[in-house]
Amino acid sequence: MHTRYAPDVTRPSEHKPATRPLPRREADLLAESIAAFSTGSRLRLLWSMLQGERTVAELSAENELSQAATSQQLRVLRQAKLVRVRRDGRHAFYGLHDHHIPELLAAMRHHYEHREGDGSLSDQDERANSAAGS
Repeated sequence: MHTRYAPDVTRPSEHKPATRPLPRREADLLAESIAAFSTGSRLRLLWSMLQGERTVAELSAENELSQAATSQQLRVLRQAKLVRVRRDGRHAFYGLHDHHIPELLAAMRHHYEHREGDGSLSDQDERANSAAGS
C-alpha cells in the first residue's frame, strides 16, 4: 500500500540539525504540538493510519469510538498537522500528514517499552484491569 504524505513537507536532507539551541518560542510551539498526542484515543487513531488512509467510519469501528468522537479527535490532529484529509467525491480519507509521524509514533512506543519493559497489555489484561478499577 502506497502512503501519501503532504507534498510541502521538508525532506530529511533539508532539515537543520536537531541539536541546535531551542529558542523559547520554538519550545512553546513544540510543546503545543506534542499536546496533540496527549490522549489515548488520538494515539490509537494515529496508529490506525500507519497502514494507510482510513475513513471516519473505518477509524470509528477500529477504535471503538463514535463517529462524532472520531471526527472531533481528527479535527485536533488536523489542526496539529499530524493528520491530513483527502477528499474523493463524497468520501474523506484521513492519513498521516507526513513521513515524520510514523517515526514519532515508533520513537514514543520504543521509549515507553525501554522505560517500562515490554509495556504492552493484552486486551484481556486491559479488560481485567478496567474491571478491577470499576
